[in-house]
Amino acid sequence: MLSRLQELRKEEETLLRLKAALHDQLNRLKVEELALQSMINSRGGDEMLSSQSASEQSQDTLVHVDNEASINQTALELSTRSHALEEEEEEEEEEESDS
Repeated sequence: MLSRLQELRKEEETLLRLKAALHDQLNRLKVEELALQSMINSRGGDEMLSSQSASEQSQDTLVHVDNEASINQTALELSTRSHALEEEEEEEEEEESDS
């Protein structure tokens, strides 16, 4: 019983790290999307068309978030990201303790 509890705690920690990594990846993709939209707009693209396509893309993204097949087909680079996340968390903790 105790070993099962420890196993579940480890799984929970892993899932929380995975959630943080996915959240980070999502934020990076959003920033990249905004940068690409800005580049398109600065090249003389029609703002009306780009805003319409952006809203369509965001709706598509919402649909894909709930689509299990789409989620399973998504390639993730978590092994290096989790290490980077741990380093960032350590740096943040050091900064907070210095304050």
